[in-house]
Amino acid sequence: MSTSTSNQAYHSGFVSIVGRPNVGKSTLMNHMIGQKIAIMSDKAQTTRNKIQGVYTTDQAQIVFIDTPGIHKPKSKLGDFMMKVAQSTLKEVDAVLFLIDASQGLGAGDRFIIDQLQQVQTPVFLVLNKIDQVHPDELLPLIATYKDLYDFAEIVPISALHGNNVQTLLDQILKYIPEGPQYYPDDQVTDYPEQFICAELVREKILHMTREEIPHSIAVYIEDMKVQDNGVVQIGAVIYVERDSQKGIIIGKRGALLKEIGQQARQDMEALLGSKIFLELWVKVKKDWRNQEHVLKDLGFRHD
Repeated sequence: MSTSTSNQAYHSGFVSIVGRPNVGKSTLMNHMIGQKIAIMSDKAQTTRNKIQGVYTTDQAQIVFIDTPGIHKPKSKLGDFMMKVAQSTLKEVDAVLFLIDASQGLGAGDRFIIDQLQQVQTPVFLVLNKIDQVHPDELLPLIATYKDLYDFAEIVPISALHGNNVQTLLDQILKYIPEGPQYYPDDQVTDYPEQFICAELVREKILHMTREEIPHSIAVYIEDMKVQDNGVVQIGAVIYVERDSQKGIIIGKRGALLKEIGQQARQDMEALLGSKIFLELWVKVKKDWRNQEHVLKDLGFRHD
């Protein structure tokens, strides 16, 4: 456990990151934590569960919650994701409302601001991707958002390049109350390793496929054990909704599935610090996104 080097009291708290899909929420959290725990993709709705990342210093600990992008749901899975995002807003000490400065105000942002009107928590406006806009465009953009909501703080950043992220952290710490250290110094997430490994497989599929595939997949780790020689053996099932999708993910002569496995294995080895033996299977589970019992089996829950 960390102990404060001075007589200052220790501070700890929870901060939720919300925003439209694809504004850089996962990128920001990974940068703040200093390690990849949330998957990144240019596809909408990459994050499905609350991913919790832990930032620890000698004086404070902040637990960041990267929520699914707030949106109007179109399936039971979408409904689940929306409930997850909304529930976190009531449980935290501050909310980071992340926007894409290069895109400007959109209908999705207005929808989120409507949700935030019911929240008592301090809300930060965090303008991401400032490296993609001219500085002269920022002030009018900030004025547009300020007309819609009374933000506690406004911080422009580039999550990808790390610009101003330390300033954002310093501002957040002003809102974190006194409290205990919840997690050990070296713990960066409260999710089990199986969950992160499943997400790494899903990330590779998102990068390598297009159209309807990204929303139609779920990854489940069936087996994870350390062999006598220290190699971690992992068996993972990739669920899809249709036979045609199974063929796409396997690829010609199994080439795509092999590439997915190789890239996921490299990330897993970096995460676990061990050699990995990874086996992947692809199975069809028709319309799984609308079957509540299947969603629960796959680990989607909003308790």
